[in-house]
Amino acid sequence: MTSSRIAAMLGLAALGFTPSGTALAAGPVPETISRDMAGLMAIYRDLHAHPELSYQEVRSAGIMAKAAREAGFTVTEKVGKTGIVAVMKNGEGPTVLIRADMDGLPVTEQTGLAFASKQRGVSTAGVESGIMHACGHDTHMTAWIETARLMAKRKAEWSGTLVMIGQPAEEVGTGAVGMLEDGLYKRFPKPDYVLAFHDSADLPAGQVGAAVGWALANVDSVDVVVKGVGGHGAYPQATKDPIVLASAIVMKLQTLVSRETSPLDPAVVTVGSFHAGAKHNIISDQAKLELTVRSYSDETRAHLLDGIRRIARGEAIASGLPDALLPEVSVKEPYTRATWNSPEFTQEAVADLKTKMGESDVVITPSVMGGEDFGEFRRADEDHIKSVIFWVGGADPQKLAAAKAGGSPMPSLHSPFWAPQADKVIASGSEALTLTALRLMPAK
Repeated sequence: MTSSRIAAMLGLAALGFTPSGTALAAGPVPETISRDMAGLMAIYRDLHAHPELSYQEVRSAGIMAKAAREAGFTVTEKVGKTGIVAVMKNGEGPTVLIRADMDGLPVTEQTGLAFASKQRGVSTAGVESGIMHACGHDTHMTAWIETARLMAKRKAEWSGTLVMIGQPAEEVGTGAVGMLEDGLYKRFPKPDYVLAFHDSADLPAGQVGAAVGWALANVDSVDVVVKGVGGHGAYPQATKDPIVLASAIVMKLQTLVSRETSPLDPAVVTVGSFHAGAKHNIISDQAKLELTVRSYSDETRAHLLDGIRRIARGEAIASGLPDALLPEVSVKEPYTRATWNSPEFTQEAVADLKTKMGESDVVITPSVMGGEDFGEFRRADEDHIKSVIFWVGGADPQKLAAAKAGGSPMPSLHSPFWAPQADKVIASGSEALTLTALRLMPAK
């Protein structure tokens, strides 16, 4: 939601009018958000200054739980370790679930903000570092609080059951599954629709977007241990050089995408790490490759992973290695499964928001190869549940335009310099979630 549109809505509301195409019942939503913004920004700054790592989100969950209780929700804490579930039953109708993720990242903040995080901690990997909301989950939580308040104040305008969850551990890809395994759909009403949003470094601040169909990718981490026979660098004929073999594997892996996968079926195989050797004149006996593998469909994922195993084995055999020295390929678990935006449902949601928020303020966006475990909430009953995750722009529009024109690049998500225009993200995120929920649960 742009600041100019908020100002226009405020002026028209004061005169008793609503803009053309804006439902009368939904008209005051941006006005209410604008009036609440000072308090919301105080919440945001507090959350930003006090980020918590995955499964450590006790303080953040407490802030959200308190806000939901004060709004009239029935709140259950410690679901899936540190998750919260807030339920408001308001007559007959569908059940809508709205999710916000809570965890920060093991990143030392370098934004220079007055309220920058100075927190430090130890991640699930056992690494001590700074902590930062470098992925914008602080904006997600703040917009979640505002959405809960808006829906509670407008109970006369909807009928059904609203389930709002604060999810832990999105950054390690296990939080959604953890909440489901802890009985999310058994202990609490199972949704007909699931909604969420994520801030974006690729959209101008306040603009809302959504991909139709695949939204985010399967994310796999793969380790390949390449073995060899070590020796003196001056006598390579007496060795089986694992660096040469690993290099051949790296090059051959590129054909999995370029020659074995349809150009219409996006896939990524990236070797992010190559470690081998310790000295100039020593041929080592081992090299290690670390890969990230991205795909959308389960079939493409299986093909890529099988191909990695085949190529590693085949290149080793071609190099003359015996069976005992064939490479070890391990796919790390758990992996993050792809997120699917139900196509017809997403198109309807985008069309409705275009009408209510403005044609240029809501767009269809391309699929991305990033990962997000929100898709698990639909996969738990994919024949019944419809889902959409929106993008909400956080980038300065002028700087973003300059960057796209070849200027200085903008910080991305997960960057220590990422500082979204939080008020725009919070305003548009809470408006999009609220308007979509109201449309799905019309008053009886």
